[in-house]
Parts: sequence; structure tokens; C-alpha cells
Amino acid sequence: MSKKIKQPLTKKQKRRKRRKILIIVEVIILVLVIAFLVLWLKFGLIDFNKLKDIGKNDLDKDTIALLQGYQCIALFGVDNRSNGDYDTGHSDSIMIACINNDTKEVRVISLYRDTALKMNIKNKDLILKCNSAYQNGGPEAALEMLNRNLDLNIQEYVAVDFNALVDVIDDLGGIEINLTPEECKYMNNVVGDYGGYIGEVASVTGKTSDGVAPGLQTLNGVEATAYCRIRSTAGGDFKRAERQRTVMSQMVNKIKNMSASQALKLATDDNVLKEISTSLSPTEIAALATYMRDYNLGATSGFPFDKAGYDGGSSKGYLLVPCTLESNVSKLYYFFFNKENYVPSETVRKISNDIINLTGKKEKDAEPD
Repeated sequence: MSKKIKQPLTKKQKRRKRRKILIIVEVIILVLVIAFLVLWLKFGLIDFNKLKDIGKNDLDKDTIALLQGYQCIALFGVDNRSNGDYDTGHSDSIMIACINNDTKEVRVISLYRDTALKMNIKNKDLILKCNSAYQNGGPEAALEMLNRNLDLNIQEYVAVDFNALVDVIDDLGGIEINLTPEECKYMNNVVGDYGGYIGEVASVTGKTSDGVAPGLQTLNGVEATAYCRIRSTAGGDFKRAERQRTVMSQMVNKIKNMSASQALKLATDDNVLKEISTSLSPTEIAALATYMRDYNLGATSGFPFDKAGYDGGSSKGYLLVPCTLESNVSKLYYFFFNKENYVPSETVRKISNDIINLTGKKEKDAEPD
């Protein structure tokens, strides 16, 4: 049987084929434009907070050059019971994420909420718990406190409350956490003056949970947020900060492996977008999202590394003292930037001495974890 010889297309057929291809391309472009406009309009639901230039210490030129190779963003979890209020409230979760612009590695530090740092409150320089800065001056005061005490140059932040964390985790389909019996006790039940965290989060957010049991399981948004709030087990606030980093790591892993439809669902969730306050612009958010799959979550830790407890009395309460701030900032530079033997600025050295004079705590007084 002879093969049928394929006849060349006529000029008219070629024009029709080109027009068909053009129509398909135009439809694809139109869909992309509409999707882009939808996302752009959705960004309008976010509380974009354009900040003034946040102050930083007088750093030497080598340090300034070093910092320019990284993007550091402060992450605040605000303990507010009123949804969408980001101007005040204790920042019970404070993290700093430093992105290496070349390698895309992200390293994260949790600042323990009771850490004694110096901040300006109503035109007075005071040594207080670090979570007091946000309470008394919002994100601007909190960022300046971080830069001043840690020799950083953080100009951007993201703040969320209970509702945002619950909704994002639910959109991700929950996260896997291995729970201990003690953690379950505090999550499910009121124990003394603490606990019942699931009930508290559910009451604030209007979401539900059937409770949790020990072992590896998938936690929904209410349960995972309750897990982040536990501070009464062994390890206290240090363990709580570690739990928060564990939840963050699980969320990052799920986000990196999301399908396109899951990513679109998360990016267009009105509830989530309304529960975010940030100084990042829509353009900056889009740029970060572009490289999402390239980011690699590296080491995480808590700050200060070397520390001791101190009773600050009725005016200051319990303080967690860096032993000393100067040596801890030097270690912070090694953790974030692989900078060995960093010599902190004169500002940090003075604050470090002020904290020693207040508490009497030096490097030799650091307590074991």
C-alpha cells in the first residue's frame, strides 16, 4: 500500500494556521494578565505599612559591605486578640530571617521574648524585655531596637496574629508534628494557671479542633498555633521558641512543594491577606515569591546563645540576660554571616556594659540550657 504524500500548505492555509497560533498565544497572555491583575488587587487586602528609614548603628565600611550581601527581614507574631491590629501588642514571637542573596540560604534566629535589651520608650532609654518595643512603638520601634542591640540593618518586617497563622496552616492542609504527652496536656486542658491553648486559640479565631493525642500527627491551624504557644513544659520559653521554629520549618517545606493550584489558593485567600501587615511592597513580595523554590532553610537557633535569668523586680519583671550582649552579637555575626571574631560597634559595647551594670551578669554567669 503506497504512502499518502503530504501536500504542502497553501498560502491561505498557512495564514489560517498562523492566525490560530496567534489566537492561542493571545488567550494565554490574556489569562496571565487577568491572573496577575487578580493577584495585584488581592495584594490590596494586605496592610502595607511604608516605614521611614529605620535607624542603625554607626558601622564600619567592611560591616556595611557584608550586610549588603543579605536581606534580613524581621518576623513578628503579635499576641493580639483583636484581628488586624498590628500597631501595638506584645510581639510574643520575634524572629529574624537572613537571606543570603547569592546562595539563597535562609538562616533564622528566634529572640527569646524576655531578653533584656535597650530601647527608647517615650524618649527614655530603658533596658526592658525585648517584646516591649513593639508594644510601645509598633514595628518601627521594634526594628530600631533590633538594629541598635544587634548591629543589624533591618528595614523590612512581616507581622501576623493568631488568625493568619491558623488560616495559612489550614490552607496548607496542616503540618506534621510529633507531640509529647506533656505537650498534649497543655494544649488540651487547663493546667493550673496555664494551658488549654487549643480552646483559647479556637475562641479567638472562631475555628475548631477535636483535641490532640501524643505521637506523630497532622495538626490543623488551631492545633499548630496552640503548639506554638506552649511555654510551661521543660525548657520554658526556650522550648517554645524552638516549637515556633519547628512549625515554621514545616510550613516552609510544604510551601516549597506546593502544586500550582495550592499556591494560587494560598496567594488568593482573602482571610490570610487581610491578616498580614508588612513593609514589603507588592513588587518585593513578588520578587521573593519568584525564588521561593530556590530558597533553602539552613540553620535555626535562639538568641541570646549564652544567657542567665535575672529578677528585675516589679518594674522590669523576669529578664533573660545576654552574657554578655557584646559576645552574643559576635556569635550572631558568625551564625548569620560566617563572620569570625566580629567586633561589635561602640553602641553595642556600651549597651552591653549597661546591662552588666544593671544585672551584674557577665560571661562567666551564663547558665546551661
